[in-house]
Amino acid sequence: MDVYRPKKDPRPCRRKDKDNPYEIFSVGIDTDSPHFYVSFKDGQGVQICMEIDKAVFDLLDRFELDDLSFLNEWDRHIEHSELTETALHARAFADIESVEITADKSMRNEQLRRAIAALPEIQRRRLVMYYFDGLTYEEIAERERCTHPAVIKSVKAAISKLKKYFFK
Repeated sequence: MDVYRPKKDPRPCRRKDKDNPYEIFSVGIDTDSPHFYVSFKDGQGVQICMEIDKAVFDLLDRFELDDLSFLNEWDRHIEHSELTETALHARAFADIESVEITADKSMRNEQLRRAIAALPEIQRRRLVMYYFDGLTYEEIAERERCTHPAVIKSVKAAISKLKKYFFK
């Protein structure tokens, strides 16, 4: 392992179906206690990120491989027989992100994952529950068996550390 670059998620980058409802990723894969997450949009279009256990992560990873297998089969054998004039027209004018935008988003997401992984455990856990799981301060305090102001202070400290990380 390169000393200057932390170990990344060992799973290879995979292409996704545009209708794929979720994305899975891990944080702290090179530590003793890695965290696994699934990110998806709910029925109202709100982005949700939840921590999942390793077994669920592995299962979703397997589903991604099955989807990829299906997409490859579709590309090689099925799609070409079903192309119509309307489908070709729709495909020609579909909104496509530029490579620069996609690469920039990917780099920012990776930076954010590294910054969150560098936070102390309590701050990281509370930040994820507040911003990614959508829990309120009160709900987090109840789960953590602590006071509401302690959760607010912890989340604000995490945000402050993230700001220092990005704006140093």
